[in-house]
Amino acid sequence: MEAAQRALEVKLNWLRAAVLGANDGIVSIAGVVIGVASAGADKGTVLLSGVAAVVAGAVSMGGGEYTSVSAQRDTELAHGKNPKNTSAHPWQAAFSSFVAFSAGAALPMLAVIGPWDAYRVEVTSAAVVLALATTGFWAAKVGNAPVGKSVMRNVLVSLVTVGLSYGIGTLLGVAVL
Repeated sequence: MEAAQRALEVKLNWLRAAVLGANDGIVSIAGVVIGVASAGADKGTVLLSGVAAVVAGAVSMGGGEYTSVSAQRDTELAHGKNPKNTSAHPWQAAFSSFVAFSAGAALPMLAVIGPWDAYRVEVTSAAVVLALATTGFWAAKVGNAPVGKSVMRNVLVSLVTVGLSYGIGTLLGVAVL
């Protein structure tokens, strides 16, 4: 039973890092590019802003995962857990989160720089909803959790974030530009 419990802990740590990384990549980058696009910026400025946010976000997510999972591992060891039996794997979590953030960021980046300039915010928003629904579905399936609840939670919480970025971009874009 201990081996099965350990395998579940490892799977859940990996799943958490992957879902968090992908969602953060989708939402963070969508927030940046939609905010900048709604301010009236040209495609080059939106692209530059998005690329800078992808690099900063992916490195931050990977580094944050490494740091937090290292702290978890240190705590497990300090409480007498055998190093071979710890559920925390800092480098695995860091890599998973870095890759997942970058993968999640790809869709809003591609959507916002597509050939549909007049509808780039709407197309990007639709792509974000689809991506968030997909990650919510995938997380529920891998974790054997209720799909509908996972998808709705993922989409609704994230759309609030993107909506706020859009609103700020619209307000500041009109005031500044």
